[in-house]
Amino acid sequence: MVRLERLPEWERDYLTKLPCPSFDGDPWAEGPPLAERRIAIVSTAGLQRRDDPPFMVGSADYRVIPGDVEAGDLVMSHISVNFDRSGFQQDVNVVFPIDRLKELAADGVIGSVADFHYAFMGATDPQEMEPQARRLAGLLKGDAVTGVLMVPV
Repeated sequence: MVRLERLPEWERDYLTKLPCPSFDGDPWAEGPPLAERRIAIVSTAGLQRRDDPPFMVGSADYRVIPGDVEAGDLVMSHISVNFDRSGFQQDVNVVFPIDRLKELAADGVIGSVADFHYAFMGATDPQEMEPQARRLAGLLKGDAVTGVLMVPV
């Protein structure tokens, strides 16, 4: 990710003056102990399977990523030209830590890994994403997910 001081002045000024939305309500919920939780990943890395449509500018939707996906079947269509993809290219776990979750499950640290995980395109207005996030919450509930590893990128 590029540092603000390395951006042209006009772009730096634009970014620092963007409004930061606030949301009503309490985002925290009680749940079972970690060793009993079923965990899903939600990333904003703009990931998708090779056959899925790429994210476009302003995309507020998400892509479903099966838990058994091979790393080589994932691509990143994050639209930001400032986004450094080298970490992802070397190790998918940088933005989609599926192998680490599986290790935690095998060690009994978490209860299980969800069957499906999800990716948004992070360079999108969060308020535009809210309807899709609500829809996603229903899918997570249907998969008996009791915890989400949020991976903001």
